[in-house]
Amino acid sequence: MDKYYMQQALTIAQYAIGRTSPNPLVGAVIVKDGHIVGQGWHRQAGTPHAEIHALAQAGELAKGATIYVTLEPCSHHGRTGPCADALIAAGLKKVVVAMTDPNPEVAGKGLTRLRAAGIEVVEGILATEAAKLNEVFLKWITTGMPFGVLKTAMSLDGKIAAYTGHSKWITGSAAREYVHRLRDIYDGILVGIGTVLTDNPKLTTRLPEGSRNPVRIIIDTMARTPLTANVVTDNQAPTIIAVSQAAPPERIAALRSHGVEVLVLAQTPLGVNLRQLFKILGERRITSVFVEGGAAINASLLAANLIDKVYCFIAPKILGGKAAPGPVGGTGVETVDQAILLEDIATQTIGTDVLLNGYITGREGRDVYRTCGGIRES
Repeated sequence: MDKYYMQQALTIAQYAIGRTSPNPLVGAVIVKDGHIVGQGWHRQAGTPHAEIHALAQAGELAKGATIYVTLEPCSHHGRTGPCADALIAAGLKKVVVAMTDPNPEVAGKGLTRLRAAGIEVVEGILATEAAKLNEVFLKWITTGMPFGVLKTAMSLDGKIAAYTGHSKWITGSAAREYVHRLRDIYDGILVGIGTVLTDNPKLTTRLPEGSRNPVRIIIDTMARTPLTANVVTDNQAPTIIAVSQAAPPERIAALRSHGVEVLVLAQTPLGVNLRQLFKILGERRITSVFVEGGAAINASLLAANLIDKVYCFIAPKILGGKAAPGPVGGTGVETVDQAILLEDIATQTIGTDVLLNGYITGREGRDVYRTCGGIRES
């Protein structure tokens, strides 16, 4: 039954997806005499953790009960008190956790405290599932870098636009709504200056039931973003524009005067130093970046090893044309055996389109996921 109750905890943890950053998603279920007497999930950073909500619901029934938690109870004082102490005070008999917390401030200390208080502790129940649930948090807390997610939409013959540059719309309305749901769960959304100049996007989240807007991040080597662009004028979300040291100072000053933040970064042969940008974003507790750029920015981010996960929408359309662009530009690989590989592939139909998503093999995020989730290669 341990797996059954842990699955319940994992399910309710997902209720807060996209709302807890930079904290992890956590669910907790309290069971006594074969019945669930309390449950809770962490709703937002700075608010009570999942265990506290579950204890409040269980009340006196928590004494002598078992709690199932998707992540090790914390043992330190942050914006809230230590959950391990709360479980001890409530008189829990047993604590079952999916995985330990890789946060250096916790990292096994919570479980040690529980055992020292005489509470039985069981670890590793559905650890792989728990690690996947918190793939964003695990990458960020252990490396300091945001979890990079690349989204692209292409025709059946691999084109993201016609040879004229016309691209509205490759995919159908159902797929486009799904993309807004993805925007709703990630901290930042990133495009290149080409997308801004061509499409003048808002880069906001628009869902019928309401949503949140990610921070908008523009890669703009020479500070060419128009002062009339939506990302500059609409005040719908914060905008960060990353420029190189070669950008004209007067353009930087003009953008700043319109309320956007401009980061002046080191220059590389391909533009701004993207790893430097991601490091700064991670330091600012932007734990994930959703990339909706064109072929050039996609190639640069892949080459810099900054993408962990890929969402690829494939529309049942054939555009043709040697000059029609594909989703990834750059020089490309010399031989097929040098190709970037995806693993843990999943596919589904979204309206008339097919969505394929998977993880890039060998990236930092995958290494963290394997370690924390207890995954072993066969």
